[in-house]
Amino acid sequence: MTQAQQVAKATSEANSTHLIPLCHIVTPVGCLGYGLDYDICDDELARLAKTSLPTAIILDSGSTDSGPTKLAFGSMSCPRASYKRDLTKLLAMVHKYNVPLLFSSTGGDGTDAHVDEIAGVVREINESKGGSNRQTKIVKVYSGIDKTTIKERLAAGKITGCGSAVPTLTSDDIESAPRIVAQMGPEPFLDVLRAHPDANVIVGGRAYDPAPYVAYAAYHALAGKKTPLQSLGSEILGGFFHMGKILECGAQCAVPKGTSARTTVYADGTFDVVPLEPGARCTPRSVAAHTLYEKARPDFLAGPGGVLDLREATYEQLADQKTVRAGRGSLFHTLATEGKPYTVKLEGARSRGYRTMFIGVFRDPILTVQVDSVFDRIRAYVAAQHQHIGEKWELILHKFGATDPHAPGEVFVVGEALAPTQEIATSLANTARVGCIHAPYPGQKATSGNFGFGIGGPMDIEVGLCAEFCVYHLMDLADGEEGASERSADGGKPSGVMFSFSTMFSGERATGFPTDFHEPKEQKDPSKPKTPVRPSISSDDFRLPAHITTLGDVSPILRSKNAGPYEITLDILFSNHNIYTSIKNSGLLTKETIAQLYSLKPEQVIYCGFFDQAWAFKATMPRITNGKISVSGNFGEEDVHGSQQYLPLMGLKLPANLVEKLNKKAVL
Repeated sequence: MTQAQQVAKATSEANSTHLIPLCHIVTPVGCLGYGLDYDICDDELARLAKTSLPTAIILDSGSTDSGPTKLAFGSMSCPRASYKRDLTKLLAMVHKYNVPLLFSSTGGDGTDAHVDEIAGVVREINESKGGSNRQTKIVKVYSGIDKTTIKERLAAGKITGCGSAVPTLTSDDIESAPRIVAQMGPEPFLDVLRAHPDANVIVGGRAYDPAPYVAYAAYHALAGKKTPLQSLGSEILGGFFHMGKILECGAQCAVPKGTSARTTVYADGTFDVVPLEPGARCTPRSVAAHTLYEKARPDFLAGPGGVLDLREATYEQLADQKTVRAGRGSLFHTLATEGKPYTVKLEGARSRGYRTMFIGVFRDPILTVQVDSVFDRIRAYVAAQHQHIGEKWELILHKFGATDPHAPGEVFVVGEALAPTQEIATSLANTARVGCIHAPYPGQKATSGNFGFGIGGPMDIEVGLCAEFCVYHLMDLADGEEGASERSADGGKPSGVMFSFSTMFSGERATGFPTDFHEPKEQKDPSKPKTPVRPSISSDDFRLPAHITTLGDVSPILRSKNAGPYEITLDILFSNHNIYTSIKNSGLLTKETIAQLYSLKPEQVIYCGFFDQAWAFKATMPRITNGKISVSGNFGEEDVHGSQQYLPLMGLKLPANLVEKLNKKAVL
C-alpha cells in the first residue's frame, strides 16, 4: 500500500462516523435473464425500507461477450421466458417496496427494438392474471444511432477504433450493419430521473455498465437539480463510477463469488459493498481484484466521457468481516478537463455468408496420433469435389481431446463450412463429414469407418447466417449531445442530443402496495430451503502443492476473459504477499514472456503489469483465431468468451531459483 493509500485509509477510519448516507442500491444478479433469488433480495429490501433512504434495484442486461449474433440478427441473450421470469420477481419487489427498477443494455445488445420488446414484457406481467395491475410508469431509453450521423462523423475524422486491434471503420462497415448502438454514459439516465422522478421502471438501451448506477447516485447527490454531472468533481464521480463498476456484476466480487449484492453510497463518493448470500463475503482484495475483470488494465478504466483512475483507491474491511468500504482515492477524469470531446463507443455487426456444421469423434489411436495429416487429406478432398464453385468458401475442422501423440485417446471433431449460400455450405460440410468417415490413413485397421457421429439426429446441421462484428469504434460528440431528451408524442426524436426516451403506462390501480398482492409462488414453496446452499468453493481453499513447478501451482485464481470483442485479457491473483512480491521481482512475467507463450510479437502485447492493490498480474493481447488476429464470434471461433485462453500461462514453468525462493517464502 502506498503512503497516499495509508493516509486515505486512516482518514476513512477517523471519519467513518461522519459519512452521510445517500442511497442504497440492490443488484439481484449480474445480468437480467440469468435467474435471481427472490427471497434473498426481498429480505434485504425489507431491511432497507426501515432506513428511509432512497433505494433502487439496478442491474445490467447485456454485453458483447457472447459475440455479434444479437446485433447482426436481432436475437436476445436469453429467451423471452427467462426475462419474463426475472422481471416478474423484480416487478413484485418494485411494487411491494415502492422502489424504482433500472436496467441497461436491454435484451443483450440494447437495441431500440429490444427496449420496446422488454418494456412490453413488463407491461404484460403487470396486467396479466396474478400481476398487481398497479399503475406503473415505464420509461424507455433509446441508444440507436442514425447511420447518416455516423457517416458524417467518419468523414469529419471523428471516429477511431476502440483499441489498437480494431480495424479502421469504413462506410461499407456502417452500411452493412442492420443496426448500430452507442454505449450511453450516465447522462441519459440522469436526464430520465430528472424528467420522471416517479418512474417505476427504466428500460435502458445499450449503456456503459456502471451508467445507471452512477446516474442514480448522482441524481440524489445533486438533489434532483439540473446541475451538470461534472459539477460533483472527480473524487465523488470517481467513487460513483467505481461503485458502478463493482455492482454491475452483482456479487462477482465476493468470496466465494455470488449472485446478489447491495451497496450503500455516501455523499462523498464512498460506498460499502456486501454480498447478500449466506456464506459469502467481500474482502479488500476481492473487491480490488474486480477491476481486473474483463478490462484491458485494472488501474485506468475508460468509459463514456472520461477515465476512472484507481491507482490510489482504498479498500477497507468493515467490522462484520463481510462488507468492504471503498471509493476514497478513486478519481474520474473527464475528457472535457483535457480539452477533448466526449466519446461514445459504437457497436454493430453484420452477416457473413451461411454456415453448416457437423460433429463426431475419432477413437482409434492409430488415427488420432496423425489427425492433422488426416485433416489435410480431408480438406484436399473437399476442395477437389468443389472445383466448380467459383465463390469463396471456407472449411474449418476443429479438434478437441487427446491430440498429444505421446498420449493417444479420443478426438472430438467439429467441422464448419462457410459459403455464400446455405446449399453450398451444406455440400461442403457433408463432403468433409464423408471424408472423416472414410479417409484412409497409414496403419488403418478399421476399414468400415473412422468416425462416430449422429448425436442429436441430423448429420449435417444447417446453422444459417454467420455473424461478425464490423463496428466497435469511438465517436466524438458535440457539447451536450451525451444527454437525452423526451421524444415527441408522434415518436419524433429530439435534436441536440444523441439519445432519447419515451414513457408508457400500465395498470389501473392507484399507487400504493395492493393488499391482495401475491409474491411469486415458486419462491414460497415451504418444502424448499429459503436460501440456497452455497458450495464451498473459494480461493481461500487454495493450498500450495508439495512440489511447485508452474505458475498455476502458486496462484489460486488464474483466468482469461474478453476485454471487448478484439482483445483477450489474462489475470493472475496470488493469496500470499510474499509469493506475489517474489513473482513480481523475478522478471518472469514480461511482455516477452506473454508474447512467446501466445505466438505474438512483444509489441503486440497491449498491456502487461502488476496491480499491488489485489496482489495480481494482468496482460492483455489481441484475440487470435487460427493463428490470425480476429474478433469474437467470427467464423472459426472456439472460445467466444475468451475464458479458455489462460492454459499456456498456467503451465508456465518457473525457474529453479524462483521455485527455491517460493518454497521458502510460502511458509512465512
